[in-house]
Amino acid sequence: MTTSVFRKLAGPGLLFTGAAIGTSHLVQSTRAGALFGLALVIVIVLANVLKYPAYRFGIDFAHSRGRSLLAGYRELGTWALVLFLVAVTPLVPIIWAALAAATAGIVTVIIGPVAPVPAIAALILVLAMLLLLVGGYRILDKVNAVLLAFLVVATLITTALVLPRVEWGTLVDFSWTRQTAALLFIVALAGFMPNPMDVSVALSLWKVEGDNLLPEGAHPDIGAVRRSFFWPYVLTAFMAVCFCIMGAGVMHPQGIAPLPDAPGFAGQVVNLYREALGPGAAFLAALAALSVMITTVIAGIDAYSRIFGASLAIFQGREDVSYSRKEYAGFCLMFVAIALVVIFTLLSDLTTFLDFVTSASFVIAPLVALLNHLVVTRCEMADEARPSRATLIHNGIAIVVMTALAAMYFVYI
Repeated sequence: MTTSVFRKLAGPGLLFTGAAIGTSHLVQSTRAGALFGLALVIVIVLANVLKYPAYRFGIDFAHSRGRSLLAGYRELGTWALVLFLVAVTPLVPIIWAALAAATAGIVTVIIGPVAPVPAIAALILVLAMLLLLVGGYRILDKVNAVLLAFLVVATLITTALVLPRVEWGTLVDFSWTRQTAALLFIVALAGFMPNPMDVSVALSLWKVEGDNLLPEGAHPDIGAVRRSFFWPYVLTAFMAVCFCIMGAGVMHPQGIAPLPDAPGFAGQVVNLYREALGPGAAFLAALAALSVMITTVIAGIDAYSRIFGASLAIFQGREDVSYSRKEYAGFCLMFVAIALVVIFTLLSDLTTFLDFVTSASFVIAPLVALLNHLVVTRCEMADEARPSRATLIHNGIAIVVMTALAAMYFVYI
């Protein structure tokens, strides 16, 4: 199997990882370690474990039917597709604004405060959109795999070096369960951990697009497809734990509170690498973090532009994959324009803004997981692509747990 074919087979999983190792890891996981030591590692692991089936259902359905989960929602009834879009639409511009702001913080750390953070964030959004409109999936696929490698290596080395500083007793410290602020934070932590749940729909669209690029006879069986998603998913979860350990090993013992502004917090993250690896490696790690955050912005814009382009095609009586580049570009422009308004009017305290965005994303996660569950149990699929009974039970438990946490969030806010 050629490298090109292998990368196309693994494309959706790699795209998922590139989209995930951004705000959920660099910001939220690091904050969890800084604030609570290793106490919230269990939350990070559980969030990844519980969400896995709903993401994989997008891969399963796309492989079996050559269509996205949006087509499955339409088969359940127009109500399902409309419900999904009503839940997701308000979040799109604020998610893009949050991703761009976090990226702008890293830019400021690397090159200095050459412009206000909102201006840099706006420029990042516009450039990311232009890159997608010029190159589409092929550029996104190529850029993602390359930019991830150094950050993974640097993070693994840094994690190993800070292990002796970690206060291991915090791993079994559950005092946070009696703190309202901590309970609200775990919802924010789980919201983007490892990705928003609606990224499962984008995964199915990426899978269909990737399959269309494969040469004749190169389409894998369902087992290979699931493995090509599972291992990048495991890497994503492991990296989240690593960032938590980094925060727990460097910031928590010194009582360093995460700064609320984007450049301030980005500087703290870079300092984690500097303390462990030295200034040269820290600079390279900052560049790698910037690269991965840019990839996250690109993947986020691509994901939701595809989702809304495909949804429009379905409402017009066409196949979900028949949306045009013009329709895709239209949604890109519309949501970027709204995100720019959000950046210049609502963005001041990055961490508070991120907590709001990620918490809102988590609140709709049980709904998306339920819709995905209904698609793989009620829509037409090949028998071998249907999830096992154990996987369905796994997803059912996840829906119950996420619903309970979402209810708790509304009780405490």
